[in-house]
Amino acid sequence: MIRVLIGGGPRLPREAMAAVLSALPGLRVVAQVGLGTEVVPCALRTDPTIALLDADLPGLDGISAAARLHAVLPGCRVVLVTPPHRPDLLRAALAAEVDGLVSRGAPLTALTEAVSQVAQGRRAIEPQAFVEALRAPGNPLAAREVETLRLAAQGRTPGEIAAALHLSAGTVRNNLAAINRRIGARNRIEAIRIATARGWI
Repeated sequence: MIRVLIGGGPRLPREAMAAVLSALPGLRVVAQVGLGTEVVPCALRTDPTIALLDADLPGLDGISAAARLHAVLPGCRVVLVTPPHRPDLLRAALAAEVDGLVSRGAPLTALTEAVSQVAQGRRAIEPQAFVEALRAPGNPLAAREVETLRLAAQGRTPGEIAAALHLSAGTVRNNLAAINRRIGARNRIEAIRIATARGWI
């Protein structure tokens, strides 16, 4: 009997997933959690064979939860559900060597097929997710530029960003202009939108 733990947030309804997976022969849902921080404690209590985790779990993201789970229960295999158009998460999931990878927008049959394949000891990486991870452009921003844009995305002014990063306001304005040029944005708002959509910040 394959024992399944489901870690789902608002975008991956646990009850619906449990109902679908419970209908598969040889599978039994042994636990459902709504926070990433609950994954490992619950897994230690229920000893699942597979953990089906949403990448956007609140409290602790699904990739980090998968890494912690692997450290304490290496025999538990992980299927990760990622949001579409987030190549940064796809690459991080591949780097974390999850056993299954499915985009959130994929049909339900793709999800159940991934769980079934992983239960049989195979890896199940949805082809479209893999292609998206490979084709996505890398982040052209330096670490300081990423931090600057993250603060700008929080609505902070150049003066507030300067204080947070121990820079002058003039340097911050120059950095924001350089970021716009580097990623082809017309202004700070567009730069934030582009960087967020591509998973750079």
